[in-house]
Amino acid sequence: MNIHWLEQVEADVPMENQWLGPAETACLERLRFPKRRADWRLGRWTAKQAVIAYLGLPAGPGALANIEIRAADSGAPEVFLSDQPAPVAISLSHRAGLALCALAPRETTIGCDLETVESRSDAFVDDYFTPDEKTLVARAETQDRPQLVTLLWSAKESTLKALRTGLRLDTTSVSVNLGQFESAGTISNYPFPLQKQLRSRGTNAEEWRPLHARYGGEQVFSGWWRVENQVVRTIVSAIAPS
Repeated sequence: MNIHWLEQVEADVPMENQWLGPAETACLERLRFPKRRADWRLGRWTAKQAVIAYLGLPAGPGALANIEIRAADSGAPEVFLSDQPAPVAISLSHRAGLALCALAPRETTIGCDLETVESRSDAFVDDYFTPDEKTLVARAETQDRPQLVTLLWSAKESTLKALRTGLRLDTTSVSVNLGQFESAGTISNYPFPLQKQLRSRGTNAEEWRPLHARYGGEQVFSGWWRVENQVVRTIVSAIAPS
């Protein structure tokens, strides 16, 4: 199973709004704050560009307006074509003028997240991370800690999006591992030096590395992570992506 992804920046988004559908236009009009409006437009534009590429649809303003990205009751984005559910599942994330959209077949459960690498406090780690994650962070070298903490947090966010709950769930119910699966179905320890992985980010912009996340001790999500220009990207799926 393949997962596709696309990134866009604010400069990619047209100034006008003819590419929005009626429901989207109404939603935009309800947003009061400029930054929220800009982030929302960037996310919708990115999703529509990804959908037309994935489904091979026309790219003009009228065709784009025929695609609507609507929020489900859970808040998760869903794609509609001509007011009918589209045969695609998506997840959206935006951060600091950058948006990411991940796509897969409609029956797939996916989640994606963008996070800017920044320092986070010990209290943050204590509140939101599992004991194993805290141990991993404690063992990390000082210069690697911000990126590692950001990566673990992003993977949790992606998993909670895949669960269609977001941060309504306790983040410690999701345990992230940056290693590989063993045949017995348990998540192994880290089979290669994690610090080397973290420091190699940016040397190969096309390289993604595997991750696994377990929710509630049972449900497992597989995915990938990548860091470029001090931004972490994570994508997870309930079906192992290739």
